Amino acid sequence: MFADFLKRLTAPEPAPLNDDDARLALSALLVRIARADGDYAPEEVARIDRIIGARYGLSQADATALRREAETLESEAPDTVRFTRAIKDAVAFEERIGVIEALWQVVLADGARDAEEDALVRLVSSLLGINDRDSALARQRVAN
Repeated sequence: MFADFLKRLTAPEPAPLNDDDARLALSALLVRIARADGDYAPEEVARIDRIIGARYGLSQADATALRREAETLESEAPDTVRFTRAIKDAVAFEERIGVIEALWQVVLADGARDAEEDALVRLVSSLLGINDRDSALARQRVAN
């Protein structure tokens, strides 16, 4: 189903993602962070639906449908480095802190931070050009 998308994503010099593909990639990254600790909690699923619904102006049904597509993509997707690079190319620098805030929202949705989730947020932050301090500030904003 996502073979063409993944082929473009893993190309040596991938082309920038169009808006629909960028939505799907970001949603899949949210799913990846939620699954990082091995516990894909219902609170995390609900938070992902709310994030993508608000971010893209989608109805609950459309947000759920996008998340379900993202779950499939995430399970078939390449390593996080290539996946995040594609998002970096699709999202303006000024908006990337919002991506980190969304990741922290998912991490904190189940009430527990896990070492695997923290490590993945740190990696993604770095790949998006967001330093540790700004990521920590994003986490604090989300937690409050």
